[in-house]
This record gives sequence, C-alpha cells and structure tokens, in this order.
Amino acid sequence: MPPSALPEQFGQIDIYLFDQLLKGRITPGMRILDAGCGSGRNLHYLLREGFEVYAVDPDAQAVETVRALARRLAPALPPSNFSVQAVEHMSFDDAWADVVICNTVLHFARDDAHFEAMLHGAWRVLKPGGLFFSRLGSSTGMETQIVPLGGRRHQSPDGSERYLVDDALLRALTARLDAALAEPLKTTVVHGQRAMTTWVLRKKTQRH
Repeated sequence: MPPSALPEQFGQIDIYLFDQLLKGRITPGMRILDAGCGSGRNLHYLLREGFEVYAVDPDAQAVETVRALARRLAPALPPSNFSVQAVEHMSFDDAWADVVICNTVLHFARDDAHFEAMLHGAWRVLKPGGLFFSRLGSSTGMETQIVPLGGRRHQSPDGSERYLVDDALLRALTARLDAALAEPLKTTVVHGQRAMTTWVLRKKTQRH
C-alpha cells in the first residue's frame, strides 16, 4: 500500500492504537466500543473493515460526525450504535464489549472521583479477556515543568489543564482492577509541551 493511501484506509488513527492492530489484538468479529469517541478519528479503519462498532461521547455534535462517518463507511450499522452518553454513565450491559477504546479521555477528569467514575464505567462493560486501550495525560518526564492546580490536575507547558497520572498510579490501578498489562507502560514526552502515557490492559478471565 503506497503511503498516500494510508489516510483513506486508516484515517487519523492514533499510532499506538494502530500498533494494537499490527499486533493482532483487535480482530474482525470483535465488538468495539469507543468510549469518548470525539469525531471518530480512531474508527475509520474499524468501520471500513466491518467491525461491530459502537461509540459514545457527551458532545452531540461529535456523535453526529461519527454517524456521518459510519453512513459513508459502514452503512449497515444502525445510527443507534453511536449515542450521546458520558463514559461514567454508559447504558451498555456489564461484560459486553471485546475492546474498549478510551483514548485521550480520562485526563479530562475534574478530580479523583470523576476519574474513578469514568474508569469504572469503561472497565465495567469490558468482557473477561477483553482489551482496554487508553492514552492519557501524564506527569512522567514532566515533573519539573507542570504547574499544580490542586489534586492531580496540572497545567502543562502547552497551556493544557488536565488530570495527570504517573506510572505508580497506573500500576496501582492495574493491580486494583485485577488486570494484566498487555504491554509495558509507554510514555511519549513532547519536549517543552506535555507527556502522554499509553496504558493497555487485558481483563483477566473469571476464576472458577
């Protein structure tokens, strides 16, 4: 495939989510939920390839943009698959999705309680054995450059105000969820601007 054809095939997919596709962790037949989908930048390929895709976002305009994308790339999917919902209050059943994407969402938490509510909401709907993919703002590598705003909220040098995690918190949360890291934590530091950590979990299967 020539490089010029990549945007048509994959859209503006997050490169770290693309990595999960390359590793074979997201495959046809899976039910995918994008929890906090925005304009659907990570759904282009999944819609084109016939995945069972669902997406939610609290922004009605964002959801309408995703519905328009689905009408073009996956017209067989019902519009009701894409709905206006907050991640912390999603209407889906427990253990319902094979993959939950929560990309650049959790760092918009207002405080610890909001962060916990969003994380629990996304984790609840994931099946045992399912894959949870998240990228979120991090203080890792930026400790001396961020400005505390109270709790875990900080201002990064790029001016953004976000709830920032660190490796210790993510490892503690992984243990508390009784989850397994699908791969090591990976933090990308954009020099003088911000840091983002990729957190990919596998939900353990139920014990008998």
